[in-house]
Amino acid sequence: MQNCFALIYNPQSRRNIEADPQYLEQARALTHGRVYAPKSHDELRLLIERMATNPVACLVIDGGDGTVGSVLSALYASSWPRASWPVIAVLASGNTNLIAADVGFGLRGVQALHALQDRVQGGISSAGLTWRRPLVVQRAGHEGQDVLGFFGGIGAFARGIDIAHHPGILRNIAHDAAVALTLMLSLTKLFSPLQRKRWLEGVPCSLVCDGSADSFQRHFLLLCTSLQRLPHGTWPFWTEPGSLGDGFTYLDVAARPKRLLTAIWHLLRGRAPAWMRRSPQYRSGMAESLHLTMRHAFVLDGEILEPGTDGCLTITAGPQISFLCI
Repeated sequence: MQNCFALIYNPQSRRNIEADPQYLEQARALTHGRVYAPKSHDELRLLIERMATNPVACLVIDGGDGTVGSVLSALYASSWPRASWPVIAVLASGNTNLIAADVGFGLRGVQALHALQDRVQGGISSAGLTWRRPLVVQRAGHEGQDVLGFFGGIGAFARGIDIAHHPGILRNIAHDAAVALTLMLSLTKLFSPLQRKRWLEGVPCSLVCDGSADSFQRHFLLLCTSLQRLPHGTWPFWTEPGSLGDGFTYLDVAARPKRLLTAIWHLLRGRAPAWMRRSPQYRSGMAESLHLTMRHAFVLDGEILEPGTDGCLTITAGPQISFLCI
């Protein structure tokens, strides 16, 4: 494997729209021309296949969560042997940067490029890497097109994403403010007589967790992630933030849950009080797989994924991927 790195760049990411023009010039110089901005998923897949024949030590992804997921999905579907996959360095520049908040490189722009060059040329040791297993979403009728990501869910989460995707929020509000506004708009639905019943009734979904059927017939909220840290101290799971374990973490909340607003207050602060852990309506744990049968979409890192042709969708813990962090 060559002692160099390549850059996949999303020019439409929020912070890249007004990027320093010298950034790309220096990137091409430092990477010996290995700077790419694929315009479609097909173009990205062809690029990854070509790179597999002339691999690099480090693959730098300059974009948001959606860009990172697209690159990893293309890598997963490629003929590139997993034992020789490159180290991934994420430069946060998207609408959502949950992945970068956990395993991002920590720098951006020209400063990041020079730091990356020093790290790669000095030799990348395992001591400087962080490992994560992304979520892999598989669907009948989409064979060979598995989608990788790190944070997904259904129910209230998917409805909140619909609000966040409103053009007025995406175009005019910075990421942190958009997250806060989305949360506030979502919570107002619980106080509106017209919307409260619809939201609290949740969505119908048959869920099988690691081979065991879930007793919930309707779910107010289902979240799952293979990240180990979220921004602002938020951690709506029973496992401790940053704790290691097999698989991924999930939270499952039944429809019409009791003490919901109190629960939301605690979970957004990274706390799960004893009453919530004992409640049969709130469940959280680690899993290797979730099998969902439903009519609604699953949202993964902002991407809307409809169930397969059989009405099912399976989420599994993917292969270990190494990330280069500061």
